[in-house]
Amino acid sequence: MPDPLTPEQRHRCMSHIRSRNTKPELKVRQWLWQRGYRYRLNVKSVPGKPDVVLRRYRTAIFVNGCFWHGHSGCDKFRMPKSNVDFWQAKINRNRERDQLNYQILLQNGWQVIVVWECQLTPARFEQTMWEVELRLNQNFLSIYKPKTYATPTDEPLPIAAESRSAYGKREK
Repeated sequence: MPDPLTPEQRHRCMSHIRSRNTKPELKVRQWLWQRGYRYRLNVKSVPGKPDVVLRRYRTAIFVNGCFWHGHSGCDKFRMPKSNVDFWQAKINRNRERDQLNYQILLQNGWQVIVVWECQLTPARFEQTMWEVELRLNQNFLSIYKPKTYATPTDEPLPIAAESRSAYGKREK
């Protein structure tokens, strides 16, 4: 089916799509905020300028649109039929840039969580966000390891209560 819009109209529509404060990003941010996670947005000093940065968890969350980042195997990603060379090059550059940014973050001790637009449908939203929360908690525990206390193994531990034989017997 041919594009119902003229090339000028299509250009105008596509040029008005912005990279910040998208609906999928707002859904993720709202869910995180309601659960008590505090974050920063689009931090320029972090490679790739992630959508959500949780410094306490050393985690960067990228909320990717399936079309713009070329989510393979997704129903929302279809290569446009017009100007194919341009779009293929653009989407491939986006994928390569994403992979490079993820590698840089991982090498610098950051954890990366990628949330795809198709994972935020009403049917999959809760499951996706619980998985994000699980990863955040795992990241937190890997950074702030709980203290372990050594117990002496050679000598028996002191008993704080009386022996069992004394129970049930009354003194006269």
